[in-house]
Amino acid sequence: MAQVRGSARGTGSGSSAAALALVLLCALLRGEFAESAVYTVGDRGGWSFNTASWPNGKRFRAGDVLVFRYDARAHNVVPVSAAGYSSCSAPEGARALATGNDRVTLRRGANYFICSFPGHCQAGMKVAVTAA
Repeated sequence: MAQVRGSARGTGSGSSAAALALVLLCALLRGEFAESAVYTVGDRGGWSFNTASWPNGKRFRAGDVLVFRYDARAHNVVPVSAAGYSSCSAPEGARALATGNDRVTLRRGANYFICSFPGHCQAGMKVAVTAA
């Protein structure tokens, strides 16, 4: 009988350690998400022409959120590659965000966005953000 108690106690200790590890993992994940910042692209002016310089002086991290606010009848937001950013072109079939209040979570490294309405990107409606 003493052996059975010992086994039960050992199992309980293992469960307690697993539960503690799970609680610590949740706390760490919650802390990382709490540190994410939310940025409105273009600040008060929103997503518009000449926003290419908007990121200057800001420090972005992977997990930060960009909010694109704009008139959905006149603009959109298309995530593109570096080549698409440079050439102001979205690849065929690219998914355009078009709600007028779009939220994009930054991934580590370079993140590029353009407005794909004709002439808008060429007029400065594009932004490149690098997240650490």
